[in-house]
Amino acid sequence: MNQNGDTSVNQGQLTHFDEHGRATMVDISNKEVTYRVATARVLIDMLQSTREQVEQRLLKKGDVLLVAELAASMGAKKTPDLIPLCHPIPLTSVQVAHHFLDRQGERATLEFQVTVSAHYRTGIEMEALTACSVAALTVYDMCKAIDRGMVIRDLQVVHKSGGKSGTFNVPMASTD
Repeated sequence: MNQNGDTSVNQGQLTHFDEHGRATMVDISNKEVTYRVATARVLIDMLQSTREQVEQRLLKKGDVLLVAELAASMGAKKTPDLIPLCHPIPLTSVQVAHHFLDRQGERATLEFQVTVSAHYRTGIEMEALTACSVAALTVYDMCKAIDRGMVIRDLQVVHKSGGKSGTFNVPMASTD
């Protein structure tokens, strides 16, 4: 959140378009290099029986959580290959955390949080979001044979710091 309590940047201006309306990569050559950090999170709803098999490492495809963590790191590094106007950023760290949220009944929710950092001229929110997305998709891929009803939801940036817009924290979406 900026000093005015607003989480948006340049309201009314889209920076990825030039004066003729063509898509363009933003010129960051005059921006200051700062230390930047972004954290994103995503939730994956699944059956309790799927949770048990994931936690006990019983799936034939392997250790779901370990593979999803590796996929998150790879996703962060590959963001400019997937999102056309993202700059390639020399990341200094990708930290992946996951845990199951306490739930009652037949459903369980797995949360991934990814924190990405870099010393660079532009933000790294897209890297954190991509990392979470790839982690969630990896879980889905590895578990779909036993649970086709999984739901990936609430992908969001929850923290950003560094750069001209400063620091903001976004309240997390409901886990219900």
